[in-house]
Amino acid sequence: MPTRNTVPVVILSLAPVAIVLVILLSVLYGAKDIDASTVRDAFLRFDPGNVNHQIIMHSRIPRAVGALLIGAFLAISGALMQGMTRNYLASPSIMGVTDGSAFAITLCMVLLPQSTTTEMIASSLIGSVFAVLMVMFLARFLPNGMTPVGMAIIGTITGTFLSGLSAAIATYFQVSQSVSFWYNARLHMLEPELVKLAIPFAVVGIVLAISMSKSITILALGEEISTGLGQRTTTVKVLATASVVILTGISVALAGKIAFVGLIIPHVTRFLVGLDYRWIVPCAGVLGGVFLGLCDVLSRFMNYPFETPIGVVTSIIGVPFFLYLIYKKGGGRHG
Repeated sequence: MPTRNTVPVVILSLAPVAIVLVILLSVLYGAKDIDASTVRDAFLRFDPGNVNHQIIMHSRIPRAVGALLIGAFLAISGALMQGMTRNYLASPSIMGVTDGSAFAITLCMVLLPQSTTTEMIASSLIGSVFAVLMVMFLARFLPNGMTPVGMAIIGTITGTFLSGLSAAIATYFQVSQSVSFWYNARLHMLEPELVKLAIPFAVVGIVLAISMSKSITILALGEEISTGLGQRTTTVKVLATASVVILTGISVALAGKIAFVGLIIPHVTRFLVGLDYRWIVPCAGVLGGVFLGLCDVLSRFMNYPFETPIGVVTSIIGVPFFLYLIYKKGGGRHG
């Protein structure tokens, strides 16, 4: 039986096997089942005239890789947010960060209709920053705003406001269809070129997250303890927030809003590996990627042969988990 000290090593050691398994499941199963020999031939002897080969290489592989990456990005973002705020309800979706990204993309579509993909990604990152600043500003000045439940309420209200504002702007300027495409989780329409373009941004976000992981462990003990140990808490928060903004912004730019991954996975990871963020960050990335990849596969069978939006699948799991956390932990901070 693995001990708490060996669990992170086990998770990271099994990661390649789990990732390959998720990709295989994603490639093999869907509205059209494809046998393993066809998958092998698509990789070894790709035939542009073969419809199954086209589906595998241009639809299912990018979709599987996208689900793994986005799940990892959101889980890492959630872990960082929970650690630096000591708020067990913090996550990109609940704190309004994903809605901020989508709001900025809406403005970009209206003001810069000929925007390149890079400009869309940049807009998404700016929107993430705006949402974070807005939530933190309101939380600081409202009664009980800095408590976990208080910040979750403020984040939800902020996200709802930004989402409603986006819908109003989109309707007025008649870009509702385009905005809806960005808002709704659309792993099934993930563009391979967009994934390639997002990777350099993601590398920066992940490197920042890993480099801040030791500092987040100390910060999660409490601001006074962290300051007493000589840590520059403001610098740590700024850099960790930059990582969250990059990873969340990339996720929204790639596939729209996907809720609850950043809430569920960090809690599961802490339960498995303990409170050291040097292990939590990479393990959350692995578990988040595998979780969203499996949710994507499950979404194809819930209403077969039609696909269920992956946001519905994550919400079915996430909403009860969210309510459980509130019931179990009340309004206090974790740690």
